Amino acid sequence: QVQLVESGGGLVQAGGSLRLSCATSGLTFTNYGMGWFRQAPGKEREFVAGITRGGGITYYADSVKGRFTISRDNAKKTVYLQMNSLRPEDTAIYYCAAIYSRSASLHDTRSYNYWGQGTQITVSS
Repeated sequence: QVQLVESGGGLVQAGGSLRLSCATSGLTFTNYGMGWFRQAPGKEREFVAGITRGGGITYYADSVKGRFTISRDNAKKTVYLQMNSLRPEDTAIYYCAAIYSRSASLHDTRSYNYWGQGTQITVSS
């Protein structure tokens, strides 16, 4: 069974930092690109960051560029999201996801094969 398990969510003050982890199992991790998405109440799930299989290329939503960093440790089969300079508008449930396709867009939620359960990030002002 494929499992993606996020951790590291919680409460943080505006301007603070948090690091999310997504531990995977049941898949050949190096065959999957990875992404982070988020969903706020009443809003659509949106792309946050993506990383290719080997970690050589990363993508970011304009809203988080310069503040968030996605990385992966293929030996640990884990993907991370370092979040700095957090803002109240970053408040959402954050999901990690795995994508097998090499040609599909890392930005597109529909392209992903597996999803984690999500972890809540709340940024207070």
